[in-house]
Amino acid sequence: MKLSEQVKPISYLKAHAAEIIRQQKDNSQPLVITLHGEAKAILQDVGQYEETQETLALLNVLALTNRQVEEGKLRPAAESFARIRKRLADSQS
Repeated sequence: MKLSEQVKPISYLKAHAAEIIRQQKDNSQPLVITLHGEAKAILQDVGQYEETQETLALLNVLALTNRQVEEGKLRPAAESFARIRKRLADSQS
């Protein structure tokens, strides 16, 4: 379904809140809520919201990693694994 088909005025939300919330559970598309003809809010199923937040977190990690690579802040894998093994050995003794 197109996002343009998922636009409702706030008056519709007020009159049909329970129905809209039930529909959002089965609908992966967010609902755009307008006020005076202008988009003001998004209504989204909580599961879909959580997935979106997880995706954003992963993208942030990826961006940070790319930045660190560009800045030359990286080590060879063998060196990294050796440091991890040393930490584990130190913590067990």
